Amino acid sequence: MPNDPHDHVAIEDREQRGGDASNPDGSGDGSPGQAAPATEYRYEPTCTPGAGTDATCSAAYTCPPEQIRFNVWRREPGGEWQLSGTICRGGQPGGAGSVAPVITPGDVLREVRRLPLPKASLSIQPADRTLVNLDTVFSTVPPAFDRTVTILGQRVHVTGTASRYTWHFGDGATTATTGPGRPYPALDVTHRYAKADRTHRPRVDVTFTISYAVSGGPTQTLGQTITTDGVPVALTTHEAVPVLID
Repeated sequence: MPNDPHDHVAIEDREQRGGDASNPDGSGDGSPGQAAPATEYRYEPTCTPGAGTDATCSAAYTCPPEQIRFNVWRREPGGEWQLSGTICRGGQPGGAGSVAPVITPGDVLREVRRLPLPKASLSIQPADRTLVNLDTVFSTVPPAFDRTVTILGQRVHVTGTASRYTWHFGDGATTATTGPGRPYPALDVTHRYAKADRTHRPRVDVTFTISYAVSGGPTQTLGQTITTDGVPVALTTHEAVPVLID
């Protein structure tokens, strides 16, 4: 593991975690309008030409023409360097005369997983308390995110669109929809509770479809989605008792 960047043939790169165009230096605490601390990446050739290992490298590591294999070292803010894998790139990443490294869907997926993705807030009617054996109506506002981050030295515009909602009603029952539901009198998402005098904590989890564009290029869609858990809301069930009045 490298201890001093100047002791190795390596190129440093910085990736912004949750960064945006208004704060490109990676400072801030990750709140809106600020970028989270940067994750550092270093690249060094897996095999050093002229070190007597060329034959072994050729046999053990194969890359497409005009590319060589690099070890990828990763360090979280305040952490230690860790080997995160190897990758084929064209020449030395960031070196003189090199082309920009190709950003793969896996690169984007790793970055998105570190972003503070939005959670869905649940709306319930009637709120706070409901009656057993009657429809309780659930809905939410579709969350979305739109960020520009830096991956391998390139600006990547990432967007997320809610494509699936999983409703957890707090009593063990769940259902899934492609829409966010609507408030009463619409009955898009409803649930009937069977037991009175119980406090449940329903929530709605949202699955995002991720799209991205590298350096203003064409928009691409990741084949893998990401789901975030919703914010639970307290809901108490009661039973209606008939009362005879004059």
